[in-house]
Amino acid sequence: MIPARYAASRFPAKLMQDLSGKPVILRTYEAAVNANLFDDVYVVTDSKVIFDTITSAGGQAIMSIKEHDCGSDRIAEAVADMEVDVIVNVQGDEPFTERKSLERLLEVFENDSTKEIDLASLMVRITDEDEISNPNTVKVIVDNGNFALYFSRSPIPYHRAKEVTPIYYKHKGVYAFRKSALMDFHRLPMLPLEAIEKIEAIRYLEYGKKIKMIETTVSGIEIDTPEDLVRAKKAWK
Repeated sequence: MIPARYAASRFPAKLMQDLSGKPVILRTYEAAVNANLFDDVYVVTDSKVIFDTITSAGGQAIMSIKEHDCGSDRIAEAVADMEVDVIVNVQGDEPFTERKSLERLLEVFENDSTKEIDLASLMVRITDEDEISNPNTVKVIVDNGNFALYFSRSPIPYHRAKEVTPIYYKHKGVYAFRKSALMDFHRLPMLPLEAIEKIEAIRYLEYGKKIKMIETTVSGIEIDTPEDLVRAKKAWK
């Protein structure tokens, strides 16, 4: 499932921007399909322009019935009546999504015989000081089993002990959910930490869900700003 809002505060209509001959959202859809890992791939959107772009290219799209504040809610509405076990959420602004990372997410559930894991998601190590301090970059800290402890727009962990070198992880917005965890998210109200940080993954933690983080070395380019699009065009070539 690829949630796709037309509006975006930092970069309006970013998903319809041209990326080497095709809109960003179509590039992302094709990347998910070409991974050859899924029974079905859908774009879930509030925009007829995005819907028509995907379907006219032969893809599958679903129009949202209600207004939604986040991708998890948009996907939950779309899959409510589908008989599925695991849903993967690929962000619409991630045209560099690749098979290997998605495969490792799915392996989490294949190896989870006790079904204790509710979600799996990706993180990538970052060292650039600007990226670490950038509030648009969501950071994650994990326990020794790589289960998420917390997500924040602030640099976490705080580097107080200067004799110790911290490790910083950027959270990549790609999730795999058990359907039950996703539907719980949809029906449960937002709590204070999520409201403060504006990070939907925090709601899962606040309600006691277990999020297994998988480290990847593939950073990719999330298109949040016009500058990101310039970098993406260079990388695409």
